[in-house]
Amino acid sequence: MSLHVESTGSGSDLVLLHGWGLHSGVWDEVLPALSSRYRVHAIDLPGHGHSAHARVGTLDDACDAIAAIIPERSDVCGWSLGGLAAQRLAQLHPEKVGALALVGATPCFLQRSDWPHAMRAATLDEFAAGLHTQREATLKSFVRLNALHGAHGREAVRAFTTRLFTRGVPDEGALRATLGWLRECDLRAQAAQLPRRTLVLHGARDALVPAAAARWLAQSIPAAQLLEWPDAAHIPFFTHREPFVAALEFFLG
Repeated sequence: MSLHVESTGSGSDLVLLHGWGLHSGVWDEVLPALSSRYRVHAIDLPGHGHSAHARVGTLDDACDAIAAIIPERSDVCGWSLGGLAAQRLAQLHPEKVGALALVGATPCFLQRSDWPHAMRAATLDEFAAGLHTQREATLKSFVRLNALHGAHGREAVRAFTTRLFTRGVPDEGALRATLGWLRECDLRAQAAQLPRRTLVLHGARDALVPAAAARWLAQSIPAAQLLEWPDAAHIPFFTHREPFVAALEFFLG
């Protein structure tokens, strides 16, 4: 499995991993600032963007593919599904990961009997059903949820909807398979094994990943730091880009 990666800038290595249904173009607003200080590697996950050709297997398969193309001791910033991948990458390939920055992230996306800080199974079922009947409309609806209740929401919805299909419409099978990652993966038991240098960045108004999940992550990962924006939703790197970049640069050095 070969993944598409765009590398820019110079400095220490920083890997960016995007969320479900989108591609690495989500980082466009912060990429210039980050690439002025780091060697940034923006990756399209399997079945997404310019990695549409890549076979979509398990989350572990995707992490193996990511590890194959990034330098050792890269700092890794993952958003949403990318945050789940970043956690698993650090567990499977610790030699590849330096610091972790987890944005709008959770160790478990699906509600369980002992885990209320997540999406209902019915919500994921609705997305799965929509992929078959109205794939583009379902993805646009998902974009709106990313910005729901947060500051600068209309601007975010316009921008993300515009770039949603700039790298093609993701294949239904790929979207279903990666939606399965969100449904099946539960990384809570491994949280204590994550790198000590972890920054958790989250919006208090996140409608997709409750802020309680981020707080749990920050408490469960040894010596992790939590930065929570009171008026941000699921995409603080877009709606709060200057403080986001400043926080990431301060943390990574």
